[in-house]
Amino acid sequence: MKKAALHNLGCKVNAYETQAMQQLLEQAGYTIVPFQDQADVYVVNTCSVTNIADRKSRQMLHRARRLNPQAVIVAAGCYVQTAGPDDIEEGIADIILGNNKKEHLIPMLEQYQRTSAPVNDWEDMNGGSKQYESLRIKCTSEHTRAFLKIQDGCNQFCSYCIIPYARGRVRSRKPQEALQEVRRLAENGCKEVVLTGIHLSSYGTDFSDISESFAGEALLQLIRQIHEIPGISRIRLGSLEPGIISEPFVKELAGMEKLCPHFHLSLQSGCDTVLRRMNRKYSTREYADRCGILRSFFDHPAITTDVIVGFPGETQEEFQETERFLEQLALYEMHIFKYSIRQGTKAAAMEGQIAETVKARRSARLLALGEKMSVQYRESLVGEIKSVLLEEALFHDNKRYEVGYTTEYVKIAVESQQDRANRLVRGRIAGHLTQDIYLMVEF
Repeated sequence: MKKAALHNLGCKVNAYETQAMQQLLEQAGYTIVPFQDQADVYVVNTCSVTNIADRKSRQMLHRARRLNPQAVIVAAGCYVQTAGPDDIEEGIADIILGNNKKEHLIPMLEQYQRTSAPVNDWEDMNGGSKQYESLRIKCTSEHTRAFLKIQDGCNQFCSYCIIPYARGRVRSRKPQEALQEVRRLAENGCKEVVLTGIHLSSYGTDFSDISESFAGEALLQLIRQIHEIPGISRIRLGSLEPGIISEPFVKELAGMEKLCPHFHLSLQSGCDTVLRRMNRKYSTREYADRCGILRSFFDHPAITTDVIVGFPGETQEEFQETERFLEQLALYEMHIFKYSIRQGTKAAAMEGQIAETVKARRSARLLALGEKMSVQYRESLVGEIKSVLLEEALFHDNKRYEVGYTTEYVKIAVESQQDRANRLVRGRIAGHLTQDIYLMVEF
């Protein structure tokens, strides 16, 4: 029986697409094996968000070739999309799949196996993808949570980001296609769906039949419809831009009991001058106002963010301004990234590139701040009654627990002697089990 192995680099959208390609291979009769095992086909879904991501993508393709020199190597995704034929090392892959051709994996494999000639879609990649690709997944009863990709592409052109070139312009999945997939997921046991996309806040802006009386109407319409699907207990949103957070938008969300009060709002910097150099479309005051709107409609929502330190030209004063701003926000979690030059972006050519030692020092300060705020947020939930979607077993101090997450995405353990994965339970959060896991006394 033919064997296939897949490796994913990058974002949740890539993870969704890798899972979809895995299911295409399974349907075609392949047995899926771990990437480190010998396989007949290796698929590497690449990333290109930084030069480091490019390098990791190349390394994984070379590793696949070493694992089995006779295997068919498939390079898919953002790295091959941005690099182009002149920059892709000869022989690194047998099949090249751009970001809108992953659904054609099996026909391209069959073509290669017939001809033994390299297969690629370089011509179709010129100018980026223009149509939404109809990849889809299904979920088995072992899974509790499924990512649902509903959007691709980006029109923002932040000065540090290559993704608009790698993913093309904004494209949205038709609501009926998304709803069909959610119904299949529910039928196969999934209780939670996470809506994701490259720029989720722009969902539906390419539709001509969607009313945009206020920002986010298309996304709201889809969430309302998912909310009505039996079997789905939770709806979680992927990363949002601050601009979509308005009082009408959040009021609607707050009226849906299945909507998780967990919001990832991209920030990138807490200094307005840096935000302008980044070509971000909001100010720190606007960002803080959006956090205030969320807190006015939800009781203690979990707000998380991304921050880049060491952006070109970032002075010590600008960094300190970011640090002070973050201290005021009282977030649940922060993902801290040291700025990495990405060739092909405006920021790569900017003056004032920051030394790696300075980036490391600033990153360490914000990581420490983020950990402090995360502990404070989680401690604030002690004594609260919450629901937890159980996922897996955990053994600690000779006791067996089932572990899952609250709607705020706080990790919780419940003492249990039986496997109850994919069950929703309620109880009162009692305190720590471990440093990062809290204990809940079940009702």
